[in-house]
Amino acid sequence: MKSFIYFLTDKNRSIIHIDQSSDLVKTVNVIHEAKDLFFELIAQPNRLVYFEEYSNDALMHERQKQLKRFTKTQKEKLIRSVNPDWIDLSTGLRHEKVLQTKMFSTKVPLSFSRN
Repeated sequence: MKSFIYFLTDKNRSIIHIDQSSDLVKTVNVIHEAKDLFFELIAQPNRLVYFEEYSNDALMHERQKQLKRFTKTQKEKLIRSVNPDWIDLSTGLRHEKVLQTKMFSTKVPLSFSRN
């Protein structure tokens, strides 16, 4: 089973929130839909700017502990290494999820007749 470590930030990049999830798309959707439930109104970390995928929970937990010890500067450097413009990656994730759903649910009839 896949697990994810992810970084969220607010529009001013004043905070970087680190957490984990087994369903990153669902987690990000919940955060986007219920923004004021989890954080103060002043700093709403709702932009997904970085994530790592793991198939081993023990490795994920060790990495999460390591990342939580990072300074803000170290976190920013890590984010910039893969997302230099700090774009919100959740849009791409949601789009990818839709494509995967359509790809697996669409059945195309095949015809093997010769004309």
